[in-house]
Amino acid sequence: MTKRLSPQLLIYGYAQGIFPMAEDGQIYWYDPDPRAIIPLDERFHVAHSLQRTIRRQTFEIRFDTAFRETMQACAERDETWISQEFIEVYSQLHAGGLAHSVEAWQDGEMVGGLYGVSLAGLFAGESMWSKVRDASKVALVALVERLRAGGFQLLDTQFITPHLATFGAYEIPRSDYKQLLAEALECSASF
Repeated sequence: MTKRLSPQLLIYGYAQGIFPMAEDGQIYWYDPDPRAIIPLDERFHVAHSLQRTIRRQTFEIRFDTAFRETMQACAERDETWISQEFIEVYSQLHAGGLAHSVEAWQDGEMVGGLYGVSLAGLFAGESMWSKVRDASKVALVALVERLRAGGFQLLDTQFITPHLATFGAYEIPRSDYKQLLAEALECSASF
């Protein structure tokens, strides 16, 4: 349990394979076993219907143009671990080039997206949101394409959901995750 976050503490935590969540004004650190990841190789799966949506260019995808707004949209739900303190500290990481957003825009309005933290060859996905069908899914596909092009080795999703499983996300033991993390932190990647 921690009372305050800082960019340095976040970087240290992600490098150790742990991540924070806020609950009742307190910050707790998590190191789940098993850990969920999304493959960055041919195992990443995009459904045919989503491929059609992407080809139609229903959404304009932007990177890092509305980071704070993306976090705020992710926090707008009945139960959230994203406190105002999280938004402030992750925005500081974003200003330092270590946190990124992928945004789906339609008719000049942001309608979905995601954000996460990048360290060397690791991208730690934090949260997604959508108010238009498939917006966050298209953002996730764009993220994977960007990570592949940038030389990333590991896309951490922390926990598995049925939604992420459709893309090929799967769980691995904590010890395997720590090994993949160590390898990812040794590589050079660019978002």
